[in-house]
Amino acid sequence: MNLIRRRATTVIASAVAALTGALTWLSGAPSAGAAATGCAVTYRITSQWSGGFGADVTVTNLGDTLNGWALTWTFTTGQSVTQAWNATVTQSGTGVTARNTDYNGTIASNGSVNFGFNGAWTASNPVPGSFALNGTTCTGVPGTASPSPSPSATPTPSPSPSPSPSPTPSPSPSRITVWLAGDSTMANSAGSGIVGWGREFGQYFTANATVANNAVGGRSIQTWLYESAVTANQNSAGECVLSSTAYASRWQAMLNASTGMKAGDYLFIQFGINDGSATCPRHVGAARYRELLTAMVTAARQRGANPVLVTPVAALTCSGSTATPNRGFVTDTFTVGTATGAPVVDLHKLSYTLYNSLHFCPYSGDYTSGPVGAFFAGDHTHFEAAGARQIAGLVATAVRDQRLGLAAYLR
Repeated sequence: MNLIRRRATTVIASAVAALTGALTWLSGAPSAGAAATGCAVTYRITSQWSGGFGADVTVTNLGDTLNGWALTWTFTTGQSVTQAWNATVTQSGTGVTARNTDYNGTIASNGSVNFGFNGAWTASNPVPGSFALNGTTCTGVPGTASPSPSPSATPTPSPSPSPSPSPTPSPSPSRITVWLAGDSTMANSAGSGIVGWGREFGQYFTANATVANNAVGGRSIQTWLYESAVTANQNSAGECVLSSTAYASRWQAMLNASTGMKAGDYLFIQFGINDGSATCPRHVGAARYRELLTAMVTAARQRGANPVLVTPVAALTCSGSTATPNRGFVTDTFTVGTATGAPVVDLHKLSYTLYNSLHFCPYSGDYTSGPVGAFFAGDHTHFEAAGARQIAGLVATAVRDQRLGLAAYLR
């Protein structure tokens, strides 16, 4: 059943992607003295099931910089929005309005913003035929330059006053790399349609920040660091025995002065899902977990990078209508953060709180259909692209809310 749904989703996504060219329209040239206006919208149905669908919307500003935006459109066959992320979406009758959140209200000229939502449909689910951004109908194509003002008559020369000194512009942030180390819930892809939130993280940053995702599915912190050197044998303390203390190539490359972390970079570390295994090689005890996490923080700082600890993202477990906490090593992650001074993003709490806001509980246990099926990839742990995008948005929002230096690179 899961395979059938994924094939259907692929067909739908491909079909709608072919239509997106018809969904991009350029507003007329602005009148003299008015702010340049213009916009383009790409609306893509990412998944569809009986009675429901998921959609992804990208808005490109082809005019002057916007500080606060509202995108409006009309559904023509009775569709409705049920859940949304990266925008506040309201609906009155057939009319829909998506407004910016507190972290993505500014869209630079030729810049874009992205949001998504889940919806319901009955007879059919056509793509909306028109969109308006802050009241201006979107008629442009993404990437089109802002309209140039019409030439005006040459004015009569007059004495020019002495120019006022211009303020010194703030320097643009230097280019950095955001490194990621973790498991399948963070990795780019783990097969079978599974997408980690790290794959979607880059879209929240400007071009000056590049995400280097070195997360690997199925790894505990120790198997990520040492890979095949972790044996299936346990020592007297119950920890897995290492056949070698040489780091795996992925960590060696990140520590390399030429290819790896440099001053100003960031390292996000998220483990704790596989570490609770009772057997080796994945098993890691609490003390060993804290020891290895501290070592990674120290190593990153020695390279001049800024470590950020991330508690393990929650699985979907329900107690009646409430999504509940379910991961270990959360307290241990905070303990290391306190001891080392490294900031901690509590993705565990943020994620199960999100599940509650999306009303995922109670659920039937079917991860192949409905809103839960559009979010999770066949189980209660791994994500479809739409779900991964929302989880990445939680981390990006935490970066801004916690006022980390990396917030300067957020869109």
